[in-house]
Amino acid sequence: MDAVKTLPHDIVENGVLNGRVRLRQPARGYRAGMDAALLAAAVPAEAGQRVIEAGCGAGAVLMQIAARRPGIMLMGLERDPAMAALAVENAALNGVAATTAIRQGDVAAGFRVLGVEPADWAVSNPPFFDDAGALRAPAEGKRGAWMADDGLKAWTDFLLKAVKEGGRIVVVHRTDRLADLLALLGEKAGSFAIRPIHPFADEPAKRVLVHAIKTGRAPLRLLPPLVLHDRDGAKHTDQAEAILRGEATLDW
Repeated sequence: MDAVKTLPHDIVENGVLNGRVRLRQPARGYRAGMDAALLAAAVPAEAGQRVIEAGCGAGAVLMQIAARRPGIMLMGLERDPAMAALAVENAALNGVAATTAIRQGDVAAGFRVLGVEPADWAVSNPPFFDDAGALRAPAEGKRGAWMADDGLKAWTDFLLKAVKEGGRIVVVHRTDRLADLLALLGEKAGSFAIRPIHPFADEPAKRVLVHAIKTGRAPLRLLPPLVLHDRDGAKHTDQAEAILRGEATLDW
């Protein structure tokens, strides 16, 4: 019998990276999409390295990194116990349970409470808002993914502590928070590389991918943009489609 039909009514299973990854997520509420795919494509970890994700949800980013980069060790931290349980399930479903550790906990508690050594990479798609008055209240199932109750600084502090000196940090976030990200990460990191993400070539970027190196001192680099859609009727540009299929990466 099809595995999808045996799932609880509130869980769906989708294939991502052209079916290389099976991902179980809530049928309602927040589900990972393009941002997760872009973040995973921007983490060129090497075999034997360790990657930690702050706010891993159901493990969409971690599972795509694992499929793209065999031989790495993964850790995810997730506040929502139901989503953390799904991340554990997805690691088993994709055959990487032995190299994936999922911890249930809050980013605001800090990295040290995890009791692990800093990693080679720390990545995150932090909640896009930290002011409840700035937007209409999201649906309860999406609140944790949209609202950073302890502010963006709690997330950048965690990421800075989560990597060793010379380690790399990758974040996808709203373009209008770029200055905040640079200021907060710049307390202990540098060598910034920024890739704007445009919905269409003739529209402003709505997302940015930010790469930083802890203790890095190289000049900031603004990389060529990624355009997600064109206006000829195709759903995605060729580059965006190749990323979604796992056939292209976003290099630094």
